[in-house]
Amino acid sequence: MLERLNEAMDHIELRLDGRVEAAELARIAMTSEYHLRRMFSALAGIPLSEYIRRRRLTVAGAEVLAGERTLLDVAVRYGYASGEAFARAFRAMHGIGPGEARRTGATLRSQPRMSFRLVVEGTSSMRYRIVEKEEFRVVGRKARVPLVHEGANPAIAAFIRSIDKETVERIRGLSDQEPEGIVQVSDDLDESRAEGTELDYYHAVVSSGPVPEDMDALPVTAGIWAVFDSSGAFPQALQHLWRDVFTEWFPSNPYRSRPGPEILRVHVSPDGARAEAQLWIPVERGTAA
Repeated sequence: MLERLNEAMDHIELRLDGRVEAAELARIAMTSEYHLRRMFSALAGIPLSEYIRRRRLTVAGAEVLAGERTLLDVAVRYGYASGEAFARAFRAMHGIGPGEARRTGATLRSQPRMSFRLVVEGTSSMRYRIVEKEEFRVVGRKARVPLVHEGANPAIAAFIRSIDKETVERIRGLSDQEPEGIVQVSDDLDESRAEGTELDYYHAVVSSGPVPEDMDALPVTAGIWAVFDSSGAFPQALQHLWRDVFTEWFPSNPYRSRPGPEILRVHVSPDGARAEAQLWIPVERGTAA
C-alpha cells in the first residue's frame, strides 16, 4: 500500500500545474477514493486536498520570486481563475501577497514533498476482530458539530451535557446488540476531513427495535466491520486510536475503509485517568499491502 501511495505522490508532483483528480490518485494507489483520503489524512496529518494546495503554492512561490513569468501567468499556470484569487490563496499560505513578495524578495513558506515509509517498531500490537453485521439503526440524539483532530471537542461535550439523565437512560434501554450501551457515532463527515468541517454526532445506541418519536435515527446497511479494542491513559490512548488504525493496521491488513458511520464505545475509570475503548470502523476486503 505505501509503495503505491508513493506512486500517487509522484503523480501529484507531475501535475501541480494541471488538474489532479482524486479518482486517478486512487486508481494509482489501487484503492477506493474514500479510503485514499482517509489513509492520507491519517498518515500526513492534513487532508489530501490541502496538501495539493500547499504544494502548488510552494512551487508557485518559487516562480513568483524567480520573476520569469508575470503574476497572472503564474496564477493561471497553477489553476487560479484570476490574479485576485491567486493573491488571496498566496497570502493565506505565505503571509504576504505575490506582488510584495516579488518586490521585496520575501521569505516564503514551503510545503515539503511527502513520501511515506513503514517504520517497524514491534513495541505493541492491536487487538481487533472482523464482524459481519446485518442492517441496524443508530438511535439517540443527534447534533451537527465541528471536527476537532486533537483534544476535547467542546461542541460535543456541550451537547452531551444538554441531554438530561432521564433521556440518557431511555436511550440506553434501546440497546439490543453489539456494541452494547451508549456509543458515540460520527457520520456524514466532509471528504477533506479538515479541522473545523462539520459532522453528524450521535449520542446513541445500536438497535433493531422501533424508534421513539422524540429520537433521531440513522439507518446503517449490512456489511463488514473491523472492531478494535484499546485501553490506556485517558484521553491520550483514545486520541491515538484512530491514528493507529489508519497508519498501522490498514497498511498491514487486506481491508480498506468504506463509507459509513464510525462507532466508539468508551468506559472511563472512576478517577478519570484511564479508559477502555472499542472502535467500530466499516471496512471492505481489499488488496493486501
